[in-house]
Amino acid sequence: MGTEELIHRLAAALAIGLLVGAERHWRERQEAPGRRTAGVRTFALTGLFGGVMAVLATALGQPGGALLLGFGLAALLAAQLPFALREAEAENKVSATSLVAALGTYSLGALAVLGDVAVAGAAAVAMTAILAARESLHGLMARITWAELRSALVLLSMTLLVMPLVPDEPIAVLGGLNPAKIWRFAILLAAISYLGYLAVRLMGPERGLLFGGAAGGLVSSTAVTLANARAAASGGGGLALAAGALMAGAVSCLRTIGIVAFIAPAVAGFLLVPLGMVALGMALGGFTLARRAGADEAVVSTPENPFELSAVMKIALLLAAVALISKLAGEKLGPEAVMAVAAITGLADVDAVALSVPLLAPATISLEFAAQAVLAAVGVNICAKAAYAIALGGGRFGSAYAVLSLAAGAAGVLAVSLL
Repeated sequence: MGTEELIHRLAAALAIGLLVGAERHWRERQEAPGRRTAGVRTFALTGLFGGVMAVLATALGQPGGALLLGFGLAALLAAQLPFALREAEAENKVSATSLVAALGTYSLGALAVLGDVAVAGAAAVAMTAILAARESLHGLMARITWAELRSALVLLSMTLLVMPLVPDEPIAVLGGLNPAKIWRFAILLAAISYLGYLAVRLMGPERGLLFGGAAGGLVSSTAVTLANARAAASGGGGLALAAGALMAGAVSCLRTIGIVAFIAPAVAGFLLVPLGMVALGMALGGFTLARRAGADEAVVSTPENPFELSAVMKIALLLAAVALISKLAGEKLGPEAVMAVAAITGLADVDAVALSVPLLAPATISLEFAAQAVLAAVGVNICAKAAYAIALGGGRFGSAYAVLSLAAGAAGVLAVSLL
């Protein structure tokens, strides 16, 4: 490499050290000089040291260059380890973070010379962000439960371990379904649900019934409606709980638009206005009820952990079943059969329809008809939740939720008729 490029790469290695060192020094800024193992100067020199060793390794060639880089890393560890041990003993603490950060800074300094400067810089920013987020990460670990951590591990396993093993081609014996697509949709839905659950779990339902309902809508608006109906029947605040359920329904409509837009953008264009009107109507109804309810009724239940492995498998099987039945119905019985399947499925769930029916367009059904099938599922689901609210919640909860949710649904129907 030329002199100008070499200087640029060494400057990048130095900048990486300065970045990490600034965070390490700031964290121990109250310490007197000589009381910290490594600060901004030491980390800056560590990054530059890694860059210089990489230059020498390049000049030396292989395998001597690799050995030289390894020797430099060992020398850095030998130089800093005694001081890190003395600091830990003096402060009566057990932590290898700064030492590991120094080794990482050396490695990224070498990468800035030998590899992609942008990658090395991005990795340095990520490492510094993790170091700076110590309190937040420690607080998260103190608050998260084992069930929630296990659920996150299941999601990662689904994505990184199982996904590469799933066949990514149509299977004739499965009616031409692509198992990889079904699994990707299950991951997408599960990830949305898990994020909604964490929003309620970490921020707490005490942050407000509207926020709790909105976050619960990312998990399942039907589940929120049923849970709030049971709470209202047991003596909870009827109007406040109805407001939370309406907000969950509003978010669910927006979520449906987002899901369809992700897998079939052309179909989502037909959903934007009608479902947007339904979401707006439910949100306005929720805000109205929340203002009438008052703070004394601000009760929002935290959803159950949405991410047990059995639930994930049920999601995948449901998606596969709806996709297969809809495909066969469209091919053998015509588009009307797809509409019937979507409407029946909407009694319990909209996501399965939103994730499967749009994929039939335009090969089996038209784009507009696919959108109408999704709208039919949403409409049936709104009516079903209204019935659940009246049957299970009764009183102020059932009547308020049913009237306002059906009015929002009627606004969506009106929007469709005007298109």
